[in-house]
Amino acid sequence: MFYQKALDDTLRFGDVVRGFVLASPNLEGPASHDNYRIDVSLPSFCVVLSPCCSIGGKLISLSPLIEVRGSFFDNPFFEEDLTRINRKMEPQQAVAPHVWRGFSSEEKQKRLDEGYAYAFLEVFIYEKHDLLPKYRIHRKRRNLETNYYMIDFRNTCKLNCEKIVTPKNAPLESNCLQLTTEARSELRDKIAYYYGRIPEEDEILKD
Repeated sequence: MFYQKALDDTLRFGDVVRGFVLASPNLEGPASHDNYRIDVSLPSFCVVLSPCCSIGGKLISLSPLIEVRGSFFDNPFFEEDLTRINRKMEPQQAVAPHVWRGFSSEEKQKRLDEGYAYAFLEVFIYEKHDLLPKYRIHRKRRNLETNYYMIDFRNTCKLNCEKIVTPKNAPLESNCLQLTTEARSELRDKIAYYYGRIPEEDEILKD
């Protein structure tokens, strides 16, 4: 089960919330003081990305809940259950069968040697739920309707909110969905892996 049946009286990491305004600055470069804009949006839903023990002090980190990529459905393994993207998998499961067949023997062996790994490191899929509106995905050979959603770890905003004092002393009326302990653990594991990866140049220096 992905979502809890009932909400706790506490704001938690991974919760789906609504009613929060997000702002995103856009500029051409670091010195573009006169050429920038700030995009302000009110997403239908956001996800809390502040760790449970860090929610408070009138600060919170949020990521907008967005529609999934249509290309995910090109892989039958994902189409059966998009939340499989949240967990590590066999290398041949991470791509569509025709893509795997197109790899060279060297590329296949390289991936097999790496073993279980995440696909699409930057995203986490949110399971379908009646509260989440359905939308259409257009593919070359078919159209799909779904209400899977996702967050992108690269798209995170810090928000100041006077009412967020502690996880319990927060605007709980904004809370819509809460993850089960297992689903929250999967989100924690994947985002920790995303931020904890060691770049190749650092690995070389370590050796």
